[in-house]
Amino acid sequence: MTTDSPPGRRRSEAGIQRYSVSELNRAIGALLERGFTPRFLLDATVTRPQLKKGHLWMTLGDGDSSIGAVAWASRLARLTYRPADGDGVTVVGSLNFWAARASLTVQILDIRPSLTTVLRRFERVRALLEPEGLFAAERKRPLPPYPRTVAVLTSAPSSALADMERTAAERWPLARLLVVAIPVQGEGERQICDRLEWLSARAEDLELEALILARGGGNREDLALFDGERLARCLARVPVPVVTGIGHEDDTTICDLVADHRAATPTGAVVALLPDRAAEALHLSQCRERLQQRVRWRLQMERQQLTAQRSHLVRLDPGILLARERERLRQQRQVLAALSPTRVLRRGFSLVRDEQGRIVRSAQGLNPGQLLRLQLADGAAEVHVAPGS
Repeated sequence: MTTDSPPGRRRSEAGIQRYSVSELNRAIGALLERGFTPRFLLDATVTRPQLKKGHLWMTLGDGDSSIGAVAWASRLARLTYRPADGDGVTVVGSLNFWAARASLTVQILDIRPSLTTVLRRFERVRALLEPEGLFAAERKRPLPPYPRTVAVLTSAPSSALADMERTAAERWPLARLLVVAIPVQGEGERQICDRLEWLSARAEDLELEALILARGGGNREDLALFDGERLARCLARVPVPVVTGIGHEDDTTICDLVADHRAATPTGAVVALLPDRAAEALHLSQCRERLQQRVRWRLQMERQQLTAQRSHLVRLDPGILLARERERLRQQRQVLAALSPTRVLRRGFSLVRDEQGRIVRSAQGLNPGQLLRLQLADGAAEVHVAPGS
């Protein structure tokens, strides 16, 4: 039985293929190209990353095995993350076989930090900044009640920005959003800090009253940019209140801890900062009603007081007072007249006094022959007590 040999491949007498080194390496390369997936995900730990002639070389390992990897300069310029020694990563790669040396490496198409790496960095930065008071509650500033100019730092254009602008227009159209485009993933910390410093220096000229730092959705690994120490310090120096809306509700970044207020989402940041015009209109209507009620109540109280004062003035009128006193005098005169002894005497009674002028109220104690003086209605008379009386 005979078989055809591939070009360049020689067959020995025993039916075993014979290769040169170059032929063998080319055959291995062809086999890998045909038999291995052109793109794959690889979870690994980075060791010894080195930049050589614009290419980033590193070793990827998992504790038991390792393989070399490279991000070519053309690809490296588009990567948003540069791994450090010891970082856990997820690599999107393909196999690269160098036939001349039979060297197998992973060609890096994309690389992202693992969740463990992201959380480890988060804890490291938090432990560094927390003793400095950057997360302290007492440094949190209140949000302005009716902000007129708000800086919005986020990716532009993006669905997150579109949602924020729509929500702002619905809630409080008077607010002006000053949109500043920033990278929201990868190695963009320096660019964000530059924009924050620019805004901070011009906050007064721009009449800036608040700032929103936002990034929609994504995995926790995608939010690693917002865990940077430098970015946290820049954010803490912003002269106006800062609201963050980064990722999802369960995601907390270093920037969230530094901000004056943390919202769960970019749209939530707008809701937290801007008042709701419908609610404000209702509140204004209620305030107007309360004010009108207070004015009506005040007018009623003043009318009642005025009526009372008028009544008091009427009672103090001299003519009325004089007539009242005349009536009282007339009544007292009648009482005096009714109680006058003269009137009693006119009814047939008399007033009896002894020699000393004392009124005699009882027959007891009178002596026969004693002189008594009688006061009658029309005059006086003297009498003597008859013997035997």
